[in-house]
Amino acid sequence: MKTMCYCGALRRATRRVTARYDAALEPTGINLAQFSLLRNIERRSPISLTALGRATQLDRSTIGRNIKVLERMSLVQCAPGGDQREASVSLTRKGRSVLATAEPLWDEAQAEIEKALGITGVADLKAIIGVL
Repeated sequence: MKTMCYCGALRRATRRVTARYDAALEPTGINLAQFSLLRNIERRSPISLTALGRATQLDRSTIGRNIKVLERMSLVQCAPGGDQREASVSLTRKGRSVLATAEPLWDEAQAEIEKALGITGVADLKAIIGVL
């Protein structure tokens, strides 16, 4: 290959950025993926697992496994949904507390990433991922 594989480079960059957020969130006992799920649940609660999967662009089985972990950590609770085949999930009191503690830590990591990228880098990143 004569040029760098952009996909591989982005995957490596994503792992490094994720590791930075995970390190910031470590005092709370959750990682970035769990933080993201908790935030999505908070914003849409109660939400069915299927709808949560659509909102996070994760398949239903992945959501189910991740919710079971959060449930064992007592951060979320599942209840029967409107349809007997579907459960809905919401945050517990502990989940809200952990999320409240995690948010400023996430903000700090976010600011660090933005500082490293600079104004132009942030704008370029947003353009690449389609946020603009």
